[in-house]
Amino acid sequence: MPPSTSGASAQSSFTTVSSERDPYQYQVGFGVRFASEALPGTLPQGQNSPQKNKYDLYTEGITGSSFVAPRAEMLSTWLYRIRPSVAHQGFTPLPGNPDLESHFFPTNPKVHVSPTQLAWHPFDIPSGDAKVDFIDGLKTIAGNGDPALREGLAIHMYLANASMDKKAFVNSDGDMLILPQQGRLDVQTEFGKLMVRPGELLVIQRGIKFKVILPDGPSRGYIHEIFGSHYVLPELGPLGGHGLANPRDFESPLASFDIDQSPWKIVYKLCGKLFECNQEHTPFDVVAWHGNYVPYKYAMEKFTNVGSISKDHIDPSIFCVLTAKSKQHDVPLADFLIFSPRWDVASGTFRPPYYHRNSSSEFMGLIYGVYGGRSDAFQPGGASYEAGFCPHGVSYEEFKKATDADLAPRRVHEGTISFMLETSMMLTMTDYAMKRSGKLHEHEPKMWDNLKGQFLNHLDEINADLKAAGRPPLGAN
Repeated sequence: MPPSTSGASAQSSFTTVSSERDPYQYQVGFGVRFASEALPGTLPQGQNSPQKNKYDLYTEGITGSSFVAPRAEMLSTWLYRIRPSVAHQGFTPLPGNPDLESHFFPTNPKVHVSPTQLAWHPFDIPSGDAKVDFIDGLKTIAGNGDPALREGLAIHMYLANASMDKKAFVNSDGDMLILPQQGRLDVQTEFGKLMVRPGELLVIQRGIKFKVILPDGPSRGYIHEIFGSHYVLPELGPLGGHGLANPRDFESPLASFDIDQSPWKIVYKLCGKLFECNQEHTPFDVVAWHGNYVPYKYAMEKFTNVGSISKDHIDPSIFCVLTAKSKQHDVPLADFLIFSPRWDVASGTFRPPYYHRNSSSEFMGLIYGVYGGRSDAFQPGGASYEAGFCPHGVSYEEFKKATDADLAPRRVHEGTISFMLETSMMLTMTDYAMKRSGKLHEHEPKMWDNLKGQFLNHLDEINADLKAAGRPPLGAN
């Protein structure tokens, strides 16, 4: 193993404590400018690009936003590394991954439109002798738009049984929100290392190099990729200054570096196509850095739920952890929502989601636990989808229980975290999702067969009320 070192900068106001399941430490906060040094005194003082850095390190900048973006939206980081990224041996196209898609217009014959509800049983993790790492195991399920247009998104699964070895990945198309469902991910980035378990989310922004190791063996999870935007915290509005996902619960890595002058492969995804460049040094040689364009993780169990404590069902925006803007004002490209353990206390209220038709498309997955009331065997590692304005809601059995239940305070979703990607965009489904995965099954419409019209069973009561109001009985000319 090449030697490595890590450490916290004196400028880091707070770092977390490592544990047996997570050996790393992190800086906390969201959207702030961090600073971290693996070797004390490495960061230049009073400027970003001195004529000569300490230890002859190279300065390298990463800009994640327009140079002329408003200050509040400016994203950039300065890296001080042993060898710069430009020291490589050129790019070579790689064979296409037939299960990786980036062009989601309906004119593409490899994607499909579905007006109905869809569901997938848990996707299979590779077995056997063939080694499938994080990159090889990417499978696109659905998406919208195209990364070349810098608008849209993609939903992928990763299905892997091997760690990446002397290989790193750069997604030049968009930011990736990664959700492990089975097995932890030990992720090495240019900024440092993060251990991400099921129940945590990881965001790696566009253009950042990373490597994925599987410490628990074969692994499965979900990926939300957004083109042309970045995830931010939703506005709190009437909630005030606190609630939902609190900024201090987000964790970013501390600087660490390897000393490794052996051959490495860097795989780039650009406009959905894969390219490879070779270099004679590790990409993880950043000794110090400062900035706000940096990967982060968040433990979803820390989410502060809010909701009605009197009556009626609040819109799902109360479950929003992160949101990404679209080019249309006040219409998100994507909202990432979670459903986790909480109290349900509303009085005189039908407590499950009411039957509804939304302008948004909805894609759901289950990290762990049980999420009831759906037509399919909704299991961890599976998924479901509803197109915009497709009517949906709980099964008749759940409707009946909720209508007749004692409305005492109760806990819901105990031991469960499920998520929803809600997007203003229309999604198309890939060939892999609709054909090759073998996991597709439509929601069973018979779940609603017993939702009969009970209205006319009350005809006598209705006509009595009409008579009292001085109006003709129902059915009279």
